[in-house]
Amino acid sequence: MHSAVVVPVKAFHEAKLRLAPALSPPARAVLAREMATAVVAAAGDLPVTVVCDDPEVHRWALAVGATVHWTPGLGLDGAVEAGVAVAGETAERVVVVHADLPLATGLDHVVGQTGVLLVPDRRADGTNVIALPAGCGFRFRYGPGSFVRHQAEAVRLGLAVEVRTDAALGWDVDVPDDLHLPGGADLAEQIDTEHENGDYLAGYRLPSQLRATT
Repeated sequence: MHSAVVVPVKAFHEAKLRLAPALSPPARAVLAREMATAVVAAAGDLPVTVVCDDPEVHRWALAVGATVHWTPGLGLDGAVEAGVAVAGETAERVVVVHADLPLATGLDHVVGQTGVLLVPDRRADGTNVIALPAGCGFRFRYGPGSFVRHQAEAVRLGLAVEVRTDAALGWDVDVPDDLHLPGGADLAEQIDTEHENGDYLAGYRLPSQLRATT
């Protein structure tokens, strides 16, 4: 079965504003870009389409080997729907993955075979991963409480629902507490250490130990 991945990516300089108490704007931009890079790498051999409306993200996506689908003015739900439609032209299943998963190392185990597979965040509130049949007409409704809404949407379509709890893919980064990773690693300390002068270091990479699942 041919599958593909869609990753919505917000402009790095506008991302993760709720981390402002813990990270400077340059550090937030670096973190957003490197988490997105980790997610694309986690796709492995699966083709990746990045949906975005920012020129810097467009350049980054091409540099990491992804295809870009330009989605200005559509918002998150609309951008994802557009990306899924494009990816579904050549794939039987499409996996939508958020770009803020620092512990992501693989996606093969969440592609699923039939129906809709959902990976909630660790609070069982948001939806970090959705795998679904191409062309099924799924309506995405992200935001607080999306996990429940996406389960209901699968039921509306008459599709079987599988909920997969995953420690790595369930760890997204939205608020300062999320920077304290399992095992004691602290993203805020790592980013701030590397950015004491506030410079945006284009070559910065998250250390490999922060990418490992726990």
